Amino acid sequence: MNTTTPLRIANCSGFFGDRLSAAREMIDGGPIDVLTGDWLAELTMGLLAKQRLRTPGSGYARTFVTQLDDVLGDCLDRGIKIVSNAGGLDPHGCAAQVTAIAERLGRTVRVAVVDGDDATELFARERARGWEAPHLDSGQAFPTDVDPIVVNAYLGAWGIVEALRAGADVVITGRVTDAAVIVGPAAWHFGWDRTDWDALAGAVAAGHVIECGAQATGGNYSFFTEIPEMSEVGFPIAEIYPDGSSVITKHPGTGGAVTTETVTAQLLYEIDGPRYANPDVVTRLDTVHVESVGADRVRLSGVRGEPAPATVKVGAVFSGGWRNDTTFVLTGTHIEDKARVVQDALWQRIPDGEKAFDSVTVRLLRADRSDPATMEEAVALLTITVTGTDRQRVSRFSRAAVEIGLATYPGTYFTAPPGTGTEFTVFWPTLMRSELFDQRVTLGARTWTVPGAPASAELPDIHPPTPPSTKTYHGPTQRLPLGAVLGARSGDKAGNATLGVWARTDEGHTWLRSWWSEDTVRELLPEAAGCELRMWELPLLRACGVTIVGLLGRGVAANPHLDSQAKGLGEYLRAKHVDIPTTLLPLETR
Repeated sequence: MNTTTPLRIANCSGFFGDRLSAAREMIDGGPIDVLTGDWLAELTMGLLAKQRLRTPGSGYARTFVTQLDDVLGDCLDRGIKIVSNAGGLDPHGCAAQVTAIAERLGRTVRVAVVDGDDATELFARERARGWEAPHLDSGQAFPTDVDPIVVNAYLGAWGIVEALRAGADVVITGRVTDAAVIVGPAAWHFGWDRTDWDALAGAVAAGHVIECGAQATGGNYSFFTEIPEMSEVGFPIAEIYPDGSSVITKHPGTGGAVTTETVTAQLLYEIDGPRYANPDVVTRLDTVHVESVGADRVRLSGVRGEPAPATVKVGAVFSGGWRNDTTFVLTGTHIEDKARVVQDALWQRIPDGEKAFDSVTVRLLRADRSDPATMEEAVALLTITVTGTDRQRVSRFSRAAVEIGLATYPGTYFTAPPGTGTEFTVFWPTLMRSELFDQRVTLGARTWTVPGAPASAELPDIHPPTPPSTKTYHGPTQRLPLGAVLGARSGDKAGNATLGVWARTDEGHTWLRSWWSEDTVRELLPEAAGCELRMWELPLLRACGVTIVGLLGRGVAANPHLDSQAKGLGEYLRAKHVDIPTTLLPLETR
């Protein structure tokens, strides 16, 4: 298919667990051509692995099946294609469920499966040949005493393209990149070639914006008080054009908003700098032009692409052991003394004390106030988390905590009964050669392979935008939170935290660049001490950013801290008080 008609791709899921009604909302809200979404994340792959171990043949996102049970008939009636990565670890099992839905409806549906991402055997074979599977960030060799539960490669869009060309109504994939489910339909619709780097890069940018659902339409947005109808934010749509440019929008009458800043925030989400590597193309995010072209309509244009990389990201999931925790409620005065007394008693109760566990994490969350007006203003929470490979020892931890409940500080009680602990997984990212992976497409009785994108050592001549010159600010200032003039969006990538910060005006951007440095970031975020900082900027978005390597330890599932995914890191930064030039402040705050 090769057409000049824009392709309207609607998102109905940003993660495994997103709003179940979103598929129906997107089908009924207005015309769309493709229904898609993102059900997979690094954390999700571990959850699906556990799900599959408990019930073989169930390693897919069941919420997607629930959504299709409601909308599949309408999609077939209206010719709406469905492209989903909800197949996870068992795309064939997921496809069988979709076929069963159609049979119950008395309908015929052509369901294609795209897999080839399962790299478990290949990973083991390459390790046996001496490959160390070095960690993507630390370079550390994969542990020799560990066998992964599952290993998946992040594959691209060309299997989806071929499935749609063969006439599929529904395409179910295994692990592909988040943007691939948007790039695939666009490349099929417009007949793009595998080396149409700029068009492909434009579709990746659009896909990156809409793949997290309502985050593009006002969800998780720094200036959320400016967004209307936040009670039920609508999901986004990308209208993609033949050259790869797009307009991000949403259905009329839905909550939230699509603005240049909601789109900017999402462009900054979980990236590691200007070059955004996908298996089909390297997208230069420093070439994206963002402009408003109407109410709830934001155009992305000018995106340049570089040839596909010679490697693909591969994620190995393995058991990290067992984890258990207990939260003590501390009330009234002498909070720190009470925390000390209970810890002394707890470790005395456990043979070998803290040394009995692989790790111990202690977190004291202070919500207490002097002279509290209510009970809620008198409490603090002491959470102690332990991990270890000895399941029984970890399981007994919370029981030991309960046993000292009448023998420590006054007013002892807990937020929950003692638990037995849970197994947690570790996500290990590494790179493998692209040439090792072909996608496999199955449609009906036919199965065929689709090679990945061609890689090239020749990079196109792309000149990054010139950032504004550094300027020294003089004159009056006000000490206020950074959030008075800056927005932020943060997230996780394995054990790294990503943080993008944008200014609302050109002058604000110049000021941001005047102090954005490793030293200042470390001063504002002392939690980053000892971590490598990868600094970057996207001048066309008035944005600066940083990747804080290792801040999240061994990754989301293994991280015992309160904000294990760094979702609140950006808002934490925005709460920091600094001296802001008065000329940058909104008139009402000067």
